[in-house]
Amino acid sequence: MNIFSSALEGCNLRYLNLSNNALGEKGVRAFGSLLKTQNNLEELYLINDGISEEAARAVCELIPSTEKLKVLQFHNNMTGDEGAIAIADIVKLSTMLEDFRCSSTRIGSDGGVVLAGALGKCSHLRKLDLRDNIYLNLEDDGAEALANALKESAPSLEVLEMAGNDITAKGASSLADCIAAKQFLSKLNLSENELKDEGAILIAKAIESGHGQLSEVDLSSNSIRRAGARLLGQTVVLKPGFKLLNINGNFISDEGIDEVKDIFKNLHGVLGPLDENDPEGEDLDEEAKEEDADNEDELELKLKGLEIKHDE
Repeated sequence: MNIFSSALEGCNLRYLNLSNNALGEKGVRAFGSLLKTQNNLEELYLINDGISEEAARAVCELIPSTEKLKVLQFHNNMTGDEGAIAIADIVKLSTMLEDFRCSSTRIGSDGGVVLAGALGKCSHLRKLDLRDNIYLNLEDDGAEALANALKESAPSLEVLEMAGNDITAKGASSLADCIAAKQFLSKLNLSENELKDEGAILIAKAIESGHGQLSEVDLSSNSIRRAGARLLGQTVVLKPGFKLLNINGNFISDEGIDEVKDIFKNLHGVLGPLDENDPEGEDLDEEAKEEDADNEDELELKLKGLEIKHDE
């Protein structure tokens, strides 16, 4: 690392990928002579590098300027809260950032809130990937903080990935308001959360108006039943050029499956596979399932009338 760093020192790099190395703090600092001379980086990748709190602080300390940075990707690291705060310091100074990935990072709720605030300053953001952040503890509070931070910024956001964050219908409310404002959105991934019917219907209402570029929606593994699946199908089928709705791994009844398939009967390949759907709904006992079935249509009618604010 020292040898490579010395050889490249002073080079005017626009792209630097240090991924898949056992860096840690010592490794980051071994690249110090290189990093200290980089004022024009446009893309920086630190994926699967053992980026700890100390390593993240070292990155922040060593790179003199990120004013031109457009792509910043962390993935599969052990960054932690303090590391997230260091990353947030980088993000705040990266005013041209378009693509930010911070997935599988072991960040806690404190760091997540700080990071959400920093992302609120990224007005050029087009792609945001925060998947698989159980450690980030986004859950509802984190999702709300992020949604509120992004709502007034990143008007050109095209890709939003927030799979695997334990977001429920409560968090979906703020998220829906944010999504409604992102009219350039082409891909939305909220899989492996706990949205259920109520959250799914909120999201469907959020993308109902406009969103002419939307081509892919993934709400798989969200405990969604017939009402949520049906409204999602009815909403996206009207989008010109829509390519894929993934609602696999949910709890849609056999009747609901038939209804959804009928919605897409003239659009081959747009409805994703449903081979992992569980019509029995394993998370409910028999009594709860009967009650859920009785309330399903009532829930849909109630939520279909809900107004989601679409900013002009």
